[in-house]
Amino acid sequence: MRGNVALRGRLAAAHGAWLVLEDEAAFSMTPPHSRTWSRRGHTPVIRVRGRPRRRVSIAALTCYKPGERSRLVYRPRRDDGRRDGHKSFAWTDYRDLLIAAHHQLGGPLVPIWDNLNVHKAADLRKWAAARDWLTIHYLPPYAPDLNPVEGIWSLLRRGWLSNIAFSTPEHLMQRIRRGLRHIQYRSDLIDGCLTETGLTISP
Repeated sequence: MRGNVALRGRLAAAHGAWLVLEDEAAFSMTPPHSRTWSRRGHTPVIRVRGRPRRRVSIAALTCYKPGERSRLVYRPRRDDGRRDGHKSFAWTDYRDLLIAAHHQLGGPLVPIWDNLNVHKAADLRKWAAARDWLTIHYLPPYAPDLNPVEGIWSLLRRGWLSNIAFSTPEHLMQRIRRGLRHIQYRSDLIDGCLTETGLTISP
């Protein structure tokens, strides 16, 4: 599979396209844990306000093209906690994310994403087939180690979200945006996430 992704990277470069990899993640009001210092026998306890089921979902694209600075494009979706509320992205959300990336990057896209049902929705496939700037490929059934966006989530959780008691969903979203904006300006971090997968994109 690594060879196949590398081949698609070369084909994308040959056609002047951006190779983009996509993933989604959910972030709740309960912060991820990190190590800290304390007196022996006195474990620090952080009280968190708000209902734990309140969460923010993010869909993100890491975008690579030889000779260009790597990019990160993302879109949030907030879950209001209601039982009848939609907790995941619809096919139209992925459509809008791809359109936004196309406009920002100014060129054709070759997205590679997982086999999530909504990624293979009939309406999304029909819409994609009518776009000459879009060619979609799929990862194996379970291959998070091949997806550099997993590294983006790791950077976010270990850096901007760890050991913070979020007071409101807005506070959580503010920290997420701050972390993602920082990563957007650091193409070396986006490149490093690709390197961690063992994949390369050659001119």
